[in-house]
Amino acid sequence: MINRRNFLASAAAAGGCVACGMRGAFAQGSPSAPRRRVEIDGKRVTVVDVHCHCVIPEALDVLKDTPLERKLRGALGNAFNNPTMERRLAAMDAQGIDVEAMSINAFWYEADRETARRLIDVQNEKLSEMCKASGGRLTAFASVALQFPELAAEQLEFGMKKLGLCGGAIGPTVAGEELSSPRFDPFWAKAEELGAMLFMHPQDSSEATGVAKRTKGNGGLDNVIGNPLETTIALSHMIFEGTFDKFPKLRICGAHGGGFLPSYADRSDAVCVTFPDRCKDVVLKKKPTEYLRDIYVDSLVFTPEALRHLVATVGVGQVMVGTDFGFPWTRDPVGHVLATPGLGSADKIAILGGTAVKTLGLKA
Repeated sequence: MINRRNFLASAAAAGGCVACGMRGAFAQGSPSAPRRRVEIDGKRVTVVDVHCHCVIPEALDVLKDTPLERKLRGALGNAFNNPTMERRLAAMDAQGIDVEAMSINAFWYEADRETARRLIDVQNEKLSEMCKASGGRLTAFASVALQFPELAAEQLEFGMKKLGLCGGAIGPTVAGEELSSPRFDPFWAKAEELGAMLFMHPQDSSEATGVAKRTKGNGGLDNVIGNPLETTIALSHMIFEGTFDKFPKLRICGAHGGGFLPSYADRSDAVCVTFPDRCKDVVLKKKPTEYLRDIYVDSLVFTPEALRHLVATVGVGQVMVGTDFGFPWTRDPVGHVLATPGLGSADKIAILGGTAVKTLGLKA
């Protein structure tokens, strides 16, 4: 396996992937600190983080003098966006993370076709270079221009088959358009054909959900409420408008525990009983809550009781570790899983990495 010094040199040559920061978490590890070994019942366990951010500085060359240049510069200039790669690996080692699945938050859904094509080409090539240089420590979800579904399908297939990426990264809406629109069916069909995992992460959530005015003020409500709300709305539309019926093998992982949906899912069943006229446009093949057993989620729900409830709602085989790497939302993602009541050894192994290894096509 490639050593740390060679990896860093290779990363620099590849142009570098600037990870979103994680100042608090980085403080847990240093480049010389030993790598945490995670064991269950005396056996080594592979730990995979499916929620890990990065940005690609080279994309600025594509976006020069376009409206998107400001967005990318803002991401690069954010204090959370510029740790060294060495610090990234140190944080992984300290937390016991063996593999991180990187993704780039979609900010390009309003780009024209040619700009989007060039941007995605640069981002996916750089992601691939970083993964190949990492000796198995990094994988990545391909960026896709979802505003052009056929193009996005081509980018996903090229990213997985030619660049070795593990799936695709998507936002919950595309310039205000719900993903349940039939316009996106060509992309879902390709993702289903490829068996691709699609990692869904919120974007400008307070605007996308229409709650921008009410989430101003203390508490970071645009994030605390806006981000999970955007995912909740997106997945709910896909359930109620039949997307998961049309594409039953579609694999989507909702960030932040799938939003609020798993916490109050039974209301989705109740509405079809209480107000049946509001569920008549599409005849679903099963109850709304049953679709949650087909949706993957990450473990970023903060307490053992919340994780216990999440597992009870979606099933243990649908939950994977997510740290939101870059931002210090969690300091001990492994301990979070190990401390969750009601989980057996096999359950913990599945959540920590077993499911991700299988669904992302990784080596244990």
